[in-house]
Amino acid sequence: MQAFAAGRSPAGFSLSFAMQGIRRKIVYVILFEALAITSSTIGLSSFSDSSVAHASVAAAASAAIAVAWNLLYNTLFERWESRQTVRGRGLRRRAAHAIGFEAGLVITLVPLFAWWFDISLWQAFVLDFGLIVYFLVFTFVFNLGFDKVFGLPASAMGQPQQT
Repeated sequence: MQAFAAGRSPAGFSLSFAMQGIRRKIVYVILFEALAITSSTIGLSSFSDSSVAHASVAAAASAAIAVAWNLLYNTLFERWESRQTVRGRGLRRRAAHAIGFEAGLVITLVPLFAWWFDISLWQAFVLDFGLIVYFLVFTFVFNLGFDKVFGLPASAMGQPQQT
């Protein structure tokens, strides 16, 4: 087990496929979203009493919304951040960033879920809250696994980043 934790198989060969730059980002997004859509389809189907086919549409739509919102939100946040006199990302700024991002998803996904699953806004909020908690854990575990398989990004190793 300790060999696996170090990124090696018990036989000693490396399990890591070093990847950097845009290629790493593309593989990350594709794997993350494929697993996210699959797992959230199962969860949405289970907790909304909908068919897997019906829930998969909501899962795919919410993934597309999350990706688009991520791009827009981070662009706007970084524009705001560049005008601040205090530089860096302390705990308060990181917390504000995360809360703002999730609030934007709640504002868009709750009405979508209410309409799509024909449930109340409160039920849709509870469904969305479940997804938020799930994705907090999912993202942590996915990132841990991704870094074990593909190695750390250059930014985490103190090397210049590739584009």
